Amino acid sequence: MDIGQISECANEYKRRLERKKAELSPTEFGWYPYGTLQNFHHLDRLLTGANRDILDRVRDGLIVDIGTADGDAAFFLESLGYRVHAADYPPTNYNGCRGIRLLKQALASRVEIGETNLDAQFRLPAKRYELALFLGILYHLKNPFLALESLAKCSPHAFISTRIARFNVAEGAQGQGGVNPQQLDLRNVPVAYLVGPEETNNDSTNYWMFSEAGLRRILFRAGWNVLDFMTVGNTTGSDPASAAGDERAFCFLQARKF
Repeated sequence: MDIGQISECANEYKRRLERKKAELSPTEFGWYPYGTLQNFHHLDRLLTGANRDILDRVRDGLIVDIGTADGDAAFFLESLGYRVHAADYPPTNYNGCRGIRLLKQALASRVEIGETNLDAQFRLPAKRYELALFLGILYHLKNPFLALESLAKCSPHAFISTRIARFNVAEGAQGQGGVNPQQLDLRNVPVAYLVGPEETNNDSTNYWMFSEAGLRRILFRAGWNVLDFMTVGNTTGSDPASAAGDERAFCFLQARKF
């Protein structure tokens, strides 16, 4: 099935899942507020040529959705007939993984849920996957190199997205304590910007915002070749802190080990 068809199916599944979540309506926690199934629209734009049928090549192999939130993408892929594992870490998950567990029960799903702290030990439910979804997670990790290198040893292909930044600060922003006294263009410098604990969305789980060159460099050094690459959002003036400066990179990768 072409990724364009899968994207259309994801839109339909999203409506069904939203109805199920409204029906369940838990009072002790809230659902993850950001729609992860929207990522399939981005993957439709990302993939080119033969890469567009990557899911057909998975066949009966395993897919892992890392940083699964409420498991929307994992349950969707299962609905298409794929075998799927989901991985997240309750202390940093939006609702402590209660959302994905409630949905698993309500959907009578066979998705296996693994709880893992990727910054302490990169451990997934299985040793080998045919495809990994690693979307929106990298900038939340203290040790992104370890995670990327470990993932390249257990999956031949991966989708990765992460927030990146062209400039160290937004235009007109003022640094504090001598930090960021002027705006610097980082796009072609292979660096990562370490944000302060309240600097990005007042969320202390944000850490490393790569420049585009920095992201490409770490991917290569961690064992990946980039097959398809694109950026979305503020692609001309992105920064690591402001909502208006949000830019995301989407990558389709092949591990050199395989």
